[in-house]
Order: sequence, then C-alpha cells, then structure tokens
Amino acid sequence: MVKIKPSQGAPYARIMGVGGYRPTRVVPNEVILETIDSSDEWIRSRSGIATRHWASDEETVAMMSVEASGKAIADAGITPEQIGGVIVSTVSHFKQTPAVATEIADKIGAGRPAAFDISAGCAGFGYGLTLAKGMIVEGSAEYVLVIGVERLSDLTDLEDRATAFLFGDGAGAVVVGPSQEPRIGPTVWGSEGDKSETIKQTVPWSDYRGITAVEDLPAKFPAITQEGQAVFRWAVFEMAKVAQQALDAAGITADDLDVFIPHQANMRIIDSMVKTLKLPEHVTVARDVETTGNTSAASIPLAMERLLATGQAKSGDTALVIGFGAGLVYAATVVTLP
Repeated sequence: MVKIKPSQGAPYARIMGVGGYRPTRVVPNEVILETIDSSDEWIRSRSGIATRHWASDEETVAMMSVEASGKAIADAGITPEQIGGVIVSTVSHFKQTPAVATEIADKIGAGRPAAFDISAGCAGFGYGLTLAKGMIVEGSAEYVLVIGVERLSDLTDLEDRATAFLFGDGAGAVVVGPSQEPRIGPTVWGSEGDKSETIKQTVPWSDYRGITAVEDLPAKFPAITQEGQAVFRWAVFEMAKVAQQALDAAGITADDLDVFIPHQANMRIIDSMVKTLKLPEHVTVARDVETTGNTSAASIPLAMERLLATGQAKSGDTALVIGFGAGLVYAATVVTLP
C-alpha cells in the first residue's frame, strides 16, 4: 500500500482583518410605505429597522465584494497575491455559473486561488468561515478571503407587507489566516430541511424556461418570502440553544464574552436571544439591523466591521457569532475579533 503524505497546515486559524461595503443609497421606511399598507411605527416595532441600503445598477455583487475585500486585506496587513482561497456566500448572484468568486479573485489581484460560491442563506458567513478554517489547518491555503454579499433588493416583493421592509444590500469580508493559538472555536452547524418551506423563493428560475412572449412571464419576478411567526419562534428558541452549544464547544460561558454578533434578521429576535442566553450587561450586542436591514450572508461581517470601526468592540475581544436562515440552516462559533 502506498503511503500518502499527510496534510500539513497551521495549528489553528484566526480572523486577521475585516471590511465592509454598504451601497450609497439609504432607503428609509417612508419609501417602503409607498407600496405597502403599514406605518413606520409598525415596521420599527416588528423589526427594529429604520433604514436599509439598496444597490444601484453599478453596485453589483462583484463590485461590492471587491470593495469589502480590499478593506479586509488591508486590515489584515497582507497583499492580494497571498490569498490562497476565495469563498463567497450569496443567494443573489443570478449567474448560475461561473462562480462570482472567480471574478472577485481576479479583480482583487489574488492570482490563482481556489475560488467558489456557497449557498447557505443567512448562515453563509459561518459556513464560509468554517471552510476557510479547515483549508488553513489542512494546509491547502495560508490565507483565505471569506465574503458574505447580497443584493436582496433584487429579490424583494415591494408589495409583500410581511417582507418588503426587511431586506437590504451590502458586502462584508474577512481574511482568515494561520494562528499559533485557537482563535476560531468549533462550529455548531446543521440544517432542519423539514422546515425549508418557511423561507423560500416564490418562483423557481425553471418557470422561465421556454418563455418567448412577455404575456407568458410569471406575474412577479422571483422574490423571497417567509412564514414570519414560524421563523421567529424557531430563531428565538432553537437558535438560542445552538448559541449555547457553541459557547460550550469553545469551553467558555456567557460571562467570558465581550461581544455577541447574531445574524441581523430582526431586532426582536436579537433581544430575545440576549434574554434567553442571559448575556451579562457588559456584553456588546450588534444591532446593525436598525440601519442596514437584513442582508443575509453579509449581515454578520458587516455588523462586525461596524462594531470595530465605531469602537464598540476592539481587537482581541471574544465574540459569539451565529447565523440562521433559509434551509433552515444555522452555524455558530466563538471567535477572537481581529
């Protein structure tokens, strides 16, 4: 039997730098109210959202990712040529192939890294972070760029009272690199496919196959819809358990935390998780959803970037991050902030 040489990578991995990009257009609730029967007070009370960012035609998934990536690479103190892997989590890049990660890798000057997209909805950043950690410890890359990016305004039904106010656009990126000490904890992740219908795309792309006349097109462009109450209950009760499992897996308690960065889905969900986890008052909680909306895969790195930029969190802080969404999928881990 031939003996295969084992993989040799870094002992551990860490987040080295973070960057974000928010589209220039800020959309207040008043704009949303032009197409739904609601009120600013109702939207704020249900979601905590006051504004969100919507991308222009020029602010593509690739463009926003390149901007966020450049900031993350600079923050990490490395050069683009050192990037050995590019992982992009998105559900709003409409080209099935090639992966937008390859375009981004080329535009940032990364050379010839491994580059691929993943589709894990709002848990996508956690999935990408876990894959990057594995690549570094396994030795297939020294530095990996993980990007969460969405243009959810393209998938928003502005006449759907339940979701029209929720979604925003943006990109967040981190550079993951080698570490001599554990700086990214074990990931607690999984899926509950029996609940996959609670968050879904309204019309599959296959419905457009063979259509040659405008009158034969589906009544509305595909959009994201959800069963709000079911998702809320699942997120509050089940994801608090997953968050606690991540703390346990990392060998720490809530008292050891400095920062909590949950997926920015809804302020009520965030506040309920804080209460259920019994987080101490000293823990800084990301509430970026108020001005950014729900940006799915981009929400955690965008929130992380803002906390660090504003001084609400600092380098070396211990943070619990958890993403959850369509699938239903989830991923939680404890990290040291860059």
